[in-house]
Amino acid sequence: MSSKLFIGNNTTISVSYKIGVVDTTFARVDMGKYAIEELKKYGGAEVVRVTVPGMKDLAVACKKLLDNGCDVCLAIAMVGSHKLDEICAHEANMGIMHAQLMTNKHILGVFVHEIEANNDKELYSICVDRVTKHARNAYLFVSNPEELTKNAGTGKRQGRADAGPLVVK
Repeated sequence: MSSKLFIGNNTTISVSYKIGVVDTTFARVDMGKYAIEELKKYGGAEVVRVTVPGMKDLAVACKKLLDNGCDVCLAIAMVGSHKLDEICAHEANMGIMHAQLMTNKHILGVFVHEIEANNDKELYSICVDRVTKHARNAYLFVSNPEELTKNAGTGKRQGRADAGPLVVK
């Protein structure tokens, strides 16, 4: 897909971004679907989705997508409620950081921990909110990074209501 970007003097150029969405079968919510729905709202982005079994498989799938032309990736996972799941999430994040360094491209980690919620309804809400906000961030990363800078220090949150900026008197 491509979109037109006005650059002045009656000149437009075609702009196209490729965004990778990598999710897992371990998750209890199809967060990849919500990420893609959000990305479709903005236009100008081709979305490539890959689904892997678990969160420790995210890094290599993202690296492959980045090596094959994606500008940014979303690494989407749900972390179970056991201590072992938290350890696996840490290992998965280490792999994701390594993949970023190997490709010099960003991978936005979208991890939802089951222990964040008190019930399934709250967990579902956190999943949808977090993944859609991160999908928007991924799009801004490649299309309009100045928008992210405008939000620096404003206490934006993904998965919960914004905290707001810290004001000290």
